[in-house]
Amino acid sequence: MAANMAGAVVAHRPGGPEVLEWTELAVEMPGPGEVLIRQEAAGLNFIDTYYRSGLYPWPEGVLVPGAEAAGTVVAVGAGVTAFSAGQRVAYLERTGAYREMRVMPADRLFLLPDGIDAALAASVLLKGLTAQALVSTAAPVEAGQTVLVHAAAGGVGLLLGQWIASLGARAIGTAGSPEKAALARVHGYDAVIEYRREDFAARVAELTDGALCDTVFDAVGKDTWRGSLACLRPHGRFVSFGQASGPIEGFRIADLAAGSRSAIRPVVFDYLATPQERRARSEALFARLADGRLRAAPAARLPLREAAQAHRALEGRATTGSTILTMDGFSA
Repeated sequence: MAANMAGAVVAHRPGGPEVLEWTELAVEMPGPGEVLIRQEAAGLNFIDTYYRSGLYPWPEGVLVPGAEAAGTVVAVGAGVTAFSAGQRVAYLERTGAYREMRVMPADRLFLLPDGIDAALAASVLLKGLTAQALVSTAAPVEAGQTVLVHAAAGGVGLLLGQWIASLGARAIGTAGSPEKAALARVHGYDAVIEYRREDFAARVAELTDGALCDTVFDAVGKDTWRGSLACLRPHGRFVSFGQASGPIEGFRIADLAAGSRSAIRPVVFDYLATPQERRARSEALFARLADGRLRAAPAARLPLREAAQAHRALEGRATTGSTILTMDGFSA
Protein backbone atom coordinates (compact mmCIF):
# COMPACT_ATOMS: atom_id res chain seq x y z
CA MET A 1 0.00 0.00 0.00
CA ALA A 2 1.37 3.41 -0.90
CA ALA A 3 2.44 5.66 1.95
CA ASN A 4 0.40 8.72 2.78
CA MET A 5 1.91 12.09 1.90
CA ALA A 6 2.11 15.24 4.01
CA GLY A 7 3.49 18.72 3.46
CA ALA A 8 6.94 19.75 4.63
CA VAL A 9 9.55 22.48 4.19
CA VAL A 10 12.93 21.20 2.97
CA ALA A 11 16.29 22.47 1.78
CA HIS A 12 18.43 20.59 -0.74
CA ARG A 13 21.54 22.71 -0.16
CA PRO A 14 22.78 25.17 2.46
CA GLY A 15 22.05 28.83 1.86
CA GLY A 16 19.76 31.73 2.65
CA PRO A 17 16.00 31.59 3.26
CA GLU A 18 15.47 31.16 -0.49
CA VAL A 19 16.65 27.52 -0.31
CA LEU A 20 13.56 26.55 1.70
CA GLU A 21 10.99 24.77 -0.47
CA TRP A 22 7.49 23.40 0.10
CA THR A 23 7.12 19.74 -0.84
CA GLU A 24 5.39 16.53 0.19
CA LEU A 25 7.07 13.70 2.07
CA ALA A 26 5.92 10.15 2.62
CA VAL A 27 4.44 9.38 6.03
CA GLU A 28 4.89 5.81 7.22
CA MET A 29 2.98 4.13 10.04
CA PRO A 30 4.86 4.01 13.35
CA GLY A 31 7.05 1.02 14.07
CA PRO A 32 7.80 -0.56 17.46
CA GLY A 33 8.36 2.10 20.09
CA GLU A 34 7.23 4.91 17.76
CA VAL A 35 4.36 7.40 17.59
CA LEU A 36 2.80 9.14 14.59
CA ILE A 37 1.93 12.80 15.27
CA ARG A 38 -0.32 15.15 13.32
CA GLN A 39 1.48 18.39 13.96
CA GLU A 40 -0.31 21.67 14.56
CA ALA A 41 2.54 24.12 15.11
CA ALA A 42 6.34 24.27 14.92
CA GLY A 43 8.54 26.79 16.68
CA LEU A 44 10.81 29.25 14.88
CA ASN A 45 14.30 29.43 16.39
CA PHE A 46 17.77 30.67 15.48
CA ILE A 47 19.04 27.10 15.49
CA ASP A 48 16.82 26.50 12.44
CA THR A 49 18.74 29.18 10.54
CA TYR A 50 22.09 27.80 11.67
CA TYR A 51 21.27 24.42 10.09
CA ARG A 52 19.71 25.95 6.97
CA SER A 53 22.78 28.12 6.31
CA GLY A 54 25.20 25.23 6.79
CA LEU A 55 26.75 26.75 9.92
CA TYR A 56 25.76 23.55 11.73
CA PRO A 57 26.38 20.20 9.98
CA TRP A 58 23.44 18.70 8.13
CA PRO A 59 21.87 15.31 8.63
CA GLU A 60 22.20 12.99 5.66
CA GLY A 61 20.08 13.82 2.62
CA VAL A 62 17.79 16.81 2.42
CA LEU A 63 17.29 19.02 5.45
CA VAL A 64 13.93 19.46 7.14
CA PRO A 65 14.58 22.34 9.56
CA GLY A 66 12.83 22.86 12.85
CA ALA A 67 13.70 21.98 16.42
CA GLU A 68 10.31 21.83 18.14
CA ALA A 69 6.72 21.02 17.30
CA ALA A 70 3.48 20.06 18.99
CA GLY A 71 0.37 18.22 17.92
CA THR A 72 -1.83 15.19 18.47
CA VAL A 73 -1.01 11.49 18.49
CA VAL A 74 -2.60 9.73 15.52
CA ALA A 75 -1.27 6.19 15.99
CA VAL A 76 1.20 4.28 18.13
CA GLY A 77 3.48 1.39 17.29
CA ALA A 78 3.93 -1.92 19.05
CA GLY A 79 5.11 -1.71 22.62
CA VAL A 80 4.09 1.92 23.18
CA THR A 81 2.14 2.18 26.42
CA ALA A 82 2.85 5.76 27.55
CA PHE A 83 0.84 7.37 24.73
CA SER A 84 -2.43 6.77 22.92
CA ALA A 85 -4.30 8.29 19.99
CA GLY A 86 -5.76 11.69 20.77
CA GLN A 87 -3.20 12.77 23.35
CA ARG A 88 -1.41 16.10 22.94
CA VAL A 89 2.37 15.92 22.76
CA ALA A 90 5.43 17.96 21.85
CA TYR A 91 9.08 17.25 21.18
CA LEU A 92 12.44 18.96 20.93
CA GLU A 93 15.04 17.78 18.41
CA ARG A 94 17.78 19.47 16.41
CA THR A 95 15.98 19.23 13.05
CA GLY A 96 12.92 17.76 11.34
CA ALA A 97 9.97 19.75 12.73
CA TYR A 98 8.86 21.72 9.65
CA ARG A 99 6.32 19.15 8.48
CA GLU A 100 2.66 18.34 8.91
CA MET A 101 3.10 14.78 10.17
CA ARG A 102 6.03 13.00 11.77
CA VAL A 103 6.93 9.63 13.26
CA MET A 104 8.87 10.01 16.51
CA PRO A 105 10.34 7.64 19.12
CA ALA A 106 7.88 7.59 22.01
CA ASP A 107 10.60 8.16 24.59
CA ARG A 108 11.47 11.52 22.99
CA LEU A 109 8.00 13.02 23.49
CA PHE A 110 6.66 15.37 26.14
CA LEU A 111 3.04 14.81 27.20
CA LEU A 112 1.40 18.22 27.40
CA PRO A 113 -0.44 18.94 30.65
CA ASP A 114 -3.82 20.67 30.77
CA GLY A 115 -3.45 24.37 30.04
CA ILE A 116 -0.50 23.95 27.66
CA ASP A 117 -1.89 23.93 24.12
CA ALA A 118 0.01 23.22 20.91
CA ALA A 119 0.64 26.89 20.14
CA LEU A 120 2.14 27.56 23.57
CA ALA A 121 4.20 24.37 23.54
CA ALA A 122 5.62 25.06 20.08
CA SER A 123 6.49 28.62 21.04
CA VAL A 124 8.06 27.93 24.41
CA LEU A 125 9.53 24.43 24.64
CA LEU A 126 13.01 25.06 23.21
CA LYS A 127 13.27 28.56 24.65
CA GLY A 128 11.88 27.57 28.03
CA LEU A 129 14.03 24.47 28.43
CA THR A 130 17.03 26.53 27.36
CA ALA A 131 16.26 29.10 30.05
CA GLN A 132 15.76 26.36 32.63
CA ALA A 133 19.07 24.67 31.81
CA LEU A 134 20.94 27.98 31.82
CA VAL A 135 19.79 29.27 35.20
CA SER A 136 19.72 25.89 36.99
CA THR A 137 22.75 24.05 35.66
CA ALA A 138 24.99 25.78 33.11
CA ALA A 139 25.44 28.86 35.34
CA PRO A 140 23.21 28.53 38.41
CA VAL A 141 21.62 31.84 39.35
CA GLU A 142 21.24 32.68 43.04
CA ALA A 143 19.43 35.36 44.99
CA GLY A 144 21.35 38.62 45.22
CA GLN A 145 23.30 38.15 42.01
CA THR A 146 23.31 40.49 39.02
CA VAL A 147 22.86 38.92 35.58
CA LEU A 148 23.14 40.51 32.12
CA VAL A 149 21.05 39.05 29.29
CA HIS A 150 21.56 40.06 25.66
CA ALA A 151 18.56 40.03 23.29
CA ALA A 152 16.30 40.54 26.29
CA ALA A 153 13.20 40.96 24.09
CA GLY A 154 13.80 37.70 22.21
CA GLY A 155 12.03 34.45 22.94
CA VAL A 156 14.62 33.13 25.38
CA GLY A 157 15.36 36.60 26.73
CA LEU A 158 11.78 37.27 27.84
CA LEU A 159 11.71 33.99 29.75
CA LEU A 160 15.17 34.48 31.25
CA GLY A 161 14.25 37.89 32.66
CA GLN A 162 11.26 36.44 34.52
CA TRP A 163 13.12 33.34 35.68
CA ILE A 164 16.10 35.33 36.99
CA ALA A 165 13.85 37.78 38.84
CA SER A 166 11.85 34.92 40.40
CA LEU A 167 15.09 33.55 41.88
CA GLY A 168 15.74 36.83 43.66
CA ALA A 169 18.49 38.02 41.32
CA ARG A 170 18.71 41.29 39.39
CA ALA A 171 18.27 41.00 35.62
CA ILE A 172 19.74 43.63 33.30
CA GLY A 173 18.94 43.28 29.60
CA THR A 174 20.02 44.69 26.26
CA ALA A 175 17.65 45.39 23.39
CA GLY A 176 17.78 47.07 19.98
CA SER A 177 14.89 49.55 20.15
CA PRO A 178 12.75 51.48 22.65
CA GLU A 179 9.83 49.15 21.89
CA LYS A 180 11.88 46.05 22.61
CA ALA A 181 13.31 47.63 25.76
CA ALA A 182 9.81 48.41 27.02
CA LEU A 183 8.72 44.83 26.38
CA ALA A 184 11.69 43.45 28.29
CA ARG A 185 11.01 45.70 31.29
CA VAL A 186 7.61 44.11 31.86
CA HIS A 187 9.19 40.65 31.75
CA GLY A 188 11.37 40.81 34.82
CA TYR A 189 14.21 43.13 33.86
CA ASP A 190 15.26 45.76 36.38
CA ALA A 191 16.94 47.79 33.63
CA VAL A 192 17.26 47.48 29.86
CA ILE A 193 20.05 49.04 27.78
CA GLU A 194 19.39 50.09 24.19
CA TYR A 195 22.65 48.86 22.70
CA ARG A 196 22.32 50.83 19.45
CA ARG A 197 22.59 54.16 21.26
CA GLU A 198 24.56 53.21 24.39
CA ASP A 199 27.79 51.40 25.17
CA PHE A 200 26.26 48.50 27.06
CA ALA A 201 29.44 47.67 28.99
CA ALA A 202 29.81 51.25 30.22
CA ARG A 203 26.12 51.38 31.10
CA VAL A 204 26.35 48.12 33.07
CA ALA A 205 29.21 49.62 35.10
CA GLU A 206 27.00 52.63 35.87
CA LEU A 207 23.96 50.54 36.78
CA THR A 208 25.99 48.38 39.17
CA ASP A 209 28.17 51.18 40.65
CA GLY A 210 31.19 49.42 39.22
CA ALA A 211 30.42 46.04 40.77
CA LEU A 212 29.53 44.50 37.37
CA CYS A 213 27.78 41.15 36.83
CA ASP A 214 28.05 37.65 38.19
CA THR A 215 26.89 36.14 34.87
CA VAL A 216 26.33 37.22 31.28
CA PHE A 217 23.96 35.16 29.10
CA ASP A 218 24.97 35.97 25.53
CA ALA A 219 23.05 34.62 22.53
CA VAL A 220 24.35 37.28 20.12
CA GLY A 221 27.97 36.19 19.78
CA LYS A 222 30.31 38.02 17.42
CA ASP A 223 29.07 41.56 18.11
CA THR A 224 28.84 41.33 21.89
CA TRP A 225 31.32 38.86 23.36
CA ARG A 226 34.13 41.35 24.11
CA GLY A 227 31.71 43.71 25.84
CA SER A 228 30.19 40.76 27.68
CA LEU A 229 33.57 39.90 29.21
CA ALA A 230 34.02 43.54 30.22
CA CYS A 231 30.74 43.33 32.16
CA LEU A 232 31.94 40.49 34.40
CA ARG A 233 33.20 40.92 37.92
CA PRO A 234 36.05 38.69 39.18
CA HIS A 235 35.04 35.01 39.03
CA GLY A 236 32.12 35.95 36.77
CA ARG A 237 30.72 33.54 34.18
CA PHE A 238 30.41 34.16 30.45
CA VAL A 239 27.68 31.94 29.01
CA SER A 240 27.64 31.92 25.21
CA PHE A 241 24.55 30.04 24.08
CA GLY A 242 23.93 31.48 20.60
CA GLN A 243 25.42 33.49 17.76
CA ALA A 244 22.72 35.64 16.22
CA SER A 245 25.34 38.09 14.88
CA GLY A 246 27.74 35.35 13.77
CA PRO A 247 30.29 33.02 15.38
CA ILE A 248 32.67 34.44 17.97
CA GLU A 249 36.04 35.24 16.42
CA GLY A 250 39.38 35.91 18.08
CA PHE A 251 38.54 34.55 21.51
CA ARG A 252 41.52 33.27 23.51
CA ILE A 253 41.47 31.43 26.82
CA ALA A 254 43.78 34.17 28.13
CA ASP A 255 40.87 36.61 27.74
CA LEU A 256 39.44 35.06 30.91
CA ALA A 257 42.58 35.55 32.98
CA ALA A 258 41.80 39.04 34.27
CA GLY A 259 39.56 38.35 37.26
CA SER A 260 39.78 34.55 36.89
CA ARG A 261 36.55 34.48 34.90
CA SER A 262 35.07 31.36 33.33
CA ALA A 263 33.26 30.61 30.06
CA ILE A 264 30.88 27.91 28.91
CA ARG A 265 29.15 27.14 25.59
CA PRO A 266 26.04 25.17 26.62
CA VAL A 267 23.73 23.40 24.15
CA VAL A 268 20.28 22.61 25.50
CA PHE A 269 20.17 19.12 23.96
CA ASP A 270 23.10 18.06 26.16
CA TYR A 271 20.91 18.78 29.19
CA LEU A 272 18.11 16.57 27.84
CA ALA A 273 20.09 13.40 27.21
CA THR A 274 17.94 11.00 29.24
CA PRO A 275 14.19 10.51 29.76
CA GLN A 276 14.70 11.44 33.41
CA GLU A 277 16.33 14.76 32.51
CA ARG A 278 13.65 15.55 29.93
CA ARG A 279 10.89 14.84 32.42
CA ALA A 280 12.43 16.83 35.29
CA ARG A 281 13.26 19.89 33.20
CA SER A 282 9.95 19.95 31.34
CA GLU A 283 8.03 19.59 34.61
CA ALA A 284 9.95 22.55 36.04
CA LEU A 285 9.07 24.61 32.97
CA PHE A 286 5.40 23.60 32.81
CA ALA A 287 4.96 24.25 36.56
CA ARG A 288 6.18 27.84 36.20
CA LEU A 289 3.90 28.41 33.23
CA ALA A 290 0.94 26.96 35.12
CA ASP A 291 1.38 29.00 38.30
CA GLY A 292 2.18 32.27 36.55
CA ARG A 293 5.82 32.66 37.50
CA LEU A 294 6.48 32.55 33.75
CA ARG A 295 4.25 34.42 31.30
CA ALA A 296 4.61 33.61 27.62
CA ALA A 297 3.16 36.27 25.34
CA PRO A 298 1.03 34.99 22.46
CA ALA A 299 3.32 33.96 19.61
CA ALA A 300 3.27 35.59 16.21
CA ARG A 301 2.00 33.14 13.58
CA LEU A 302 2.84 32.38 10.00
CA PRO A 303 1.75 29.42 7.87
CA LEU A 304 4.40 26.71 7.60
CA ARG A 305 4.50 27.35 3.85
CA GLU A 306 5.92 30.82 4.64
CA ALA A 307 8.95 29.50 6.51
CA ALA A 308 11.35 31.42 4.25
CA GLN A 309 9.65 34.70 5.15
CA ALA A 310 9.85 33.78 8.83
CA HIS A 311 13.59 33.09 8.55
CA ARG A 312 14.17 36.47 6.91
CA ALA A 313 12.35 38.26 9.72
CA LEU A 314 14.21 36.34 12.42
CA GLU A 315 17.64 36.93 10.93
CA GLY A 316 16.81 40.58 10.34
CA ARG A 317 15.97 40.96 14.04
CA ALA A 318 12.48 42.04 13.04
CA THR A 319 10.80 39.75 15.57
CA THR A 320 10.07 40.01 19.27
CA GLY A 321 9.17 37.13 21.53
CA SER A 322 8.23 33.89 19.83
CA THR A 323 6.96 32.96 16.37
CA ILE A 324 5.29 29.71 15.40
CA LEU A 325 4.68 28.15 12.00
CA THR A 326 1.18 26.70 11.80
CA MET A 327 -0.04 23.78 9.72
CA ASP A 328 -3.11 23.70 7.50
CA GLY A 329 -6.26 23.35 9.57
CA PHE A 330 -4.74 24.68 12.81
CA SER A 331 -7.25 27.00 14.47
CA ALA A 332 -6.32 27.13 18.16
